[in-house]
Amino acid sequence: MTSNDPLVLERQVCFALTVASRGIVAAYKPVLDPMGITHPQYLVLLALWEHRTLDLRTLAELLHQEASTLSPLIKRLEAQGLASRVRSSADERRLEITLTPAGEALRTQAEQVPVEMAKRLGMTPEELGALHRAMVQLIEASQRSLETD
Repeated sequence: MTSNDPLVLERQVCFALTVASRGIVAAYKPVLDPMGITHPQYLVLLALWEHRTLDLRTLAELLHQEASTLSPLIKRLEAQGLASRVRSSADERRLEITLTPAGEALRTQAEQVPVEMAKRLGMTPEELGALHRAMVQLIEASQRSLETD
């Protein structure tokens, strides 16, 4: 194989993203462990800290996940006393997820997570911002490609 081979593993965007994703999630683990939460739970909490209360369908859309994938995470957050699940009074079919006082209080500790992650990754805020913009562009492009199929 030559370096121009389009099928060289190290040249594949999908491979780089997979390895980077696993590495980033692993790097978050020691930062989130003292808070008693996993990376997927952290993502749910980020959405709740931003929106306060979300129905399960909206939360799933925000996180680009299936509601069935999020249900066990939310149940664990509820068991930890960080979130609560309540049927909507307006529509009994809707399940609303809300932060508990303990979940709200955890936000103060979580505010240090981005700072600590930047240190661990050895990247400046500008570098992380550029990477984030590129990733959002990639996400949008992948979503557009799915719409054309």
